[in-house]
Amino acid sequence: MNNNTCGLASLVLLAVLCSQAGATELVYTPVNPAFGGNPLNGTWLLNNAQAQNDHDDPDIKDRASALASTSSLERFTSQLESRLLSQLLTNINNGNTGSLQTDAFLINVLDDSGALTIQITDRATGEVSEVLVNGLNP
Repeated sequence: MNNNTCGLASLVLLAVLCSQAGATELVYTPVNPAFGGNPLNGTWLLNNAQAQNDHDDPDIKDRASALASTSSLERFTSQLESRLLSQLLTNINNGNTGSLQTDAFLINVLDDSGALTIQITDRATGEVSEVLVNGLNP
């Protein structure tokens, strides 16, 4: 009987353990916000991707070297030329025309009764470009 009791006890224990086991539905929740995940995960995912990126962008080096190769005087001259050209175009509202000479270009601005003509001459090649704007108020 001892052997029979032991078998019966194991069968009852097995039945109790099996009845306690239950299954639930598996639900997938995406991590990436582009696919419906939590939007707060976006920054974390981007930072991890950038930390793992070991490729160098060659354009960044080219832009950095181009900026480093210009001197302060060249940058100041470029900004001054831009400011003078802006002032020249602003003076057209007052009926004034004029010209601007730089190392690379000759710029002539003419206002003919609301028809604006801008002649740009490349000093190195002698090539002339004209920009015509109609419909300005004289």
